[in-house]
Amino acid sequence: MTEGHGFLFSEDACRAHADLLLGSYERLTGKRIPGLAPTASPARALFGASFALVSHGVEEDPVFNYANQTALDLFEMTWEQFTALPSRLSAEPVNRDERARLLARVSSHGYIDDYSGVRISSSGRRFLIEDAVVWNLVDGRGGYHGQAALFDKWSYL
Repeated sequence: MTEGHGFLFSEDACRAHADLLLGSYERLTGKRIPGLAPTASPARALFGASFALVSHGVEEDPVFNYANQTALDLFEMTWEQFTALPSRLSAEPVNRDERARLLARVSSHGYIDDYSGVRISSSGRRFLIEDAVVWNLVDGRGGYHGQAALFDKWSYL
C-alpha cells in the first residue's frame, strides 16, 4: 500500500478498475496507454504514472471514481475529495457547455485524442490541458461504465 494525497492506495481495490481503464483504452484506440512503466502491477503503474488519469461513473450527474497521483496533485485534492466531485465541476462554469459537447462526442465515437480545455484545481488554480485522450469505459462484454481521460500536457494559466 502507498500513501497518496491522503489516500491509502490498495492494489486489490484498484486492480479491476485498472483492468477496465487499460482494456477499454486498448479496444477503442487499438493502442496501449503510452508511457506506462513496465511492472507486474498495472494498478500501481497507472496510479504512479507521470501522466494524469481520471475517470467518472455513469450517474445522472457523473462523479469521479478514479484519479491517479498526478491528477490528484494537479487538481490539489485528496482521493476522498476527488472521488466525491461531480466531474462537471472540474471545469469552470463558462467551460461546462464545451465540456458537455466533448463528452457527447466521446459517447458517439468511443474516444477522441485531441481534447484541449481549461480545468480548475480546488484552490482555484486554472490550467490548460492539451491533446487529452478521452474514452468510454466499456468492459469486454460491452457494458458501459463511464468515461476516462488521460493527458500529459498541461500549463498553468
